[in-house]
Amino acid sequence: MVIDIAQFALLLVLMAGLVVVAGRWLTRILTTQGHWLPERIGYRLLGVDSNAGMDWKAYGLALVLSNAAMMLLGYLILRLQAWFPFDALHRQAQTPDLAFNTAASFITNTNWQSYSGESSLSNFSQMAVVTFLMMVSAASGIAGCAAFIRGLAQRESRNVGNYWADFSRIVWRLLLPICLLLSVVYVWQGMPQTLSSSANATTLEGATQHIVVGPVASLEAIKHIGTNGGGFYGANAAHPFENPSPLTNLLHMLAMFLIPSALTYAFGRMLSRRAQGWAFLAAFMVMFVGFLAVEYPAERSGTPMFASLAVDQTPSTLQPGGNMEGKEMRFGIAQTSVFVAVTTAATTGSVNAMHDSLTPVGGMVPLFLMMLNDVFGGVGVGFINLVSFAILTVFLVGMMIGRTPEFLGKKVEAREMKLVMLALLAHPLCILGFTALAALWPGASSSLANAGPHGFSELIYTYTSGTANNGSAFAGLNANTPFYNTTIGLAMLLGRYFTLLPMLAVAGSLAAKRSVPESAGTLPTATPLFTMLLIFVIVVVGGLTFLPALALGPIVEHLAMAAGQFF
Repeated sequence: MVIDIAQFALLLVLMAGLVVVAGRWLTRILTTQGHWLPERIGYRLLGVDSNAGMDWKAYGLALVLSNAAMMLLGYLILRLQAWFPFDALHRQAQTPDLAFNTAASFITNTNWQSYSGESSLSNFSQMAVVTFLMMVSAASGIAGCAAFIRGLAQRESRNVGNYWADFSRIVWRLLLPICLLLSVVYVWQGMPQTLSSSANATTLEGATQHIVVGPVASLEAIKHIGTNGGGFYGANAAHPFENPSPLTNLLHMLAMFLIPSALTYAFGRMLSRRAQGWAFLAAFMVMFVGFLAVEYPAERSGTPMFASLAVDQTPSTLQPGGNMEGKEMRFGIAQTSVFVAVTTAATTGSVNAMHDSLTPVGGMVPLFLMMLNDVFGGVGVGFINLVSFAILTVFLVGMMIGRTPEFLGKKVEAREMKLVMLALLAHPLCILGFTALAALWPGASSSLANAGPHGFSELIYTYTSGTANNGSAFAGLNANTPFYNTTIGLAMLLGRYFTLLPMLAVAGSLAAKRSVPESAGTLPTATPLFTMLLIFVIVVVGGLTFLPALALGPIVEHLAMAAGQFF
């Protein structure tokens, strides 16, 4: 256990060490005025003025329309896959409902996959659809966060920046350089990077085995840097070609946390409120450590029913102990548990184990992390979600002391609170609404591999993952049906834009307001007290919102398993 805790500490120390470096780089990108040659070429081709300021409406419209155009392009390529090159295996095009689900998944930074990558997609589709949409969806999320931060920083102005300039700079100056460097390291560690569709190997029996390969390293780089999560292979990061060594496993986790954590530093620099940025980072860290402290013991303790069957689950020199079902021996309990927490905290969806095989409490942690969707969260959007809860916290405390709530020198009034609540409530309403629809829809339950509470957990995990733009799954559900492809696709689109756009409106509204001087009644928001209040509001409000779903799924499942019943 000491070694396991040391591994957790190493991850957090390395992540904290990268915050300042990546944060300064990100700040410079988001505040610079010049344009690189590739960026200017892009502006010329698009016919846009990169120096023209935008209000939140124009910025949001440019984001949504550009995303819609790229989603349509991805859909068309998937439907016409058989006509494109780089596929000696001659894989067929995806069906209309599956192509819709896939295109919606990758443009929303979700990367849910109702298919197995190596059997469904050609190398051309892996590059032109999957890797491309991973890149642009991450850039769109960071750009939206940049506009949001500028809105908070502005005083009596409606200008939140230029979407095209933000998008281009993020792609050319942030994502591409990091992904290029990380891809080289991944190739060094043994990941394939080739345009060939397969490699032939002769087994010990003398038979010929066809091994599917392709541009894996480049996909893996943006998959984790952009908190995307879609796998080249069906086994995702449990596959040795996607995660060949302990070093790549560590790099995967650091990459997932890199930009979400750096945004807290960039926020503090751009608003000249560094203490506020550190307070938000502290909130991220405290919540993550708390959830990891639940996940790891649950998996290390093993399955309760096995105790009554005289199954030995204690660690020894001959076995790792604990709940090893669905886990890779090379990662064990510790590296699996922390990966589960990281990938759902950062809403990435990359998995190095089968989440469907987690213990009930172990499965509740990733489910709850996705429901909250603001413990680091995805690139850009996760930080926006945290600030939305910070505004809610300021409002609640302001009402308790009888003062008009203030946040970062701006009064928070009815308009802002309506928009904040719209963004916060869209998340649970989407999850619970689609889950209820799937529970009642004729024939939908036939896709479940389990009955009882665990079957319900599979169902709600699916729509939580889609709405939270995570992409991981309790893979006992067969989601490749017209009903699930369509409803999950809609959940991903609603979860992405119905939370992002209202918060852009909040930033635009606050940007147009005057600053108010601090007074004796102003609540300081960069203190340990406020950080703890923020964490309390996030956990309690999130817990109360989703308590019925958690009670019907993982909690009942845990009680039943403890009583010696399997489902």
